[in-house]
Amino acid sequence: MSNLVVHFEIHGSDPARLVDFYGRLLGWSFQQFGEMPYWAIDTGEEAASQGGVGHGINGGLTQRQGPRPEIGGAVNGANLVIAVDDVDGLFAQGLELGGSEALAPADMPGVGRLAYLHDPDGNVFGLISPVLSDGTTAMGS
Repeated sequence: MSNLVVHFEIHGSDPARLVDFYGRLLGWSFQQFGEMPYWAIDTGEEAASQGGVGHGINGGLTQRQGPRPEIGGAVNGANLVIAVDDVDGLFAQGLELGGSEALAPADMPGVGRLAYLHDPDGNVFGLISPVLSDGTTAMGS
């Protein structure tokens, strides 16, 4: 084992709302495990667990076992950052789908274009692309 991250989980007070949000925003598909309040998340064909090239992983969505996070509060747990082609476009779409701004899109030299949203249940997640707002790449290539 190489201590690789191989799975992620999102907790939601209203899982059906998050299935709709992430499905519409990122094109992820969800499969519920029987009657359990748990859904497997398929992030796409390049996810390592789907036999892809290993540039991504799949995860799960489960019923939250307590209060939802407060907007503006500290992150309690881990945070997802998702590689996308268009940070600004998906950020705007996330707002339209019921998310809220955690950190507006901004260029980070040497890193890329980055933004953070709160999903409709208050979970914070990031969007990142190597392409900066001026069309150049963060690493200068």
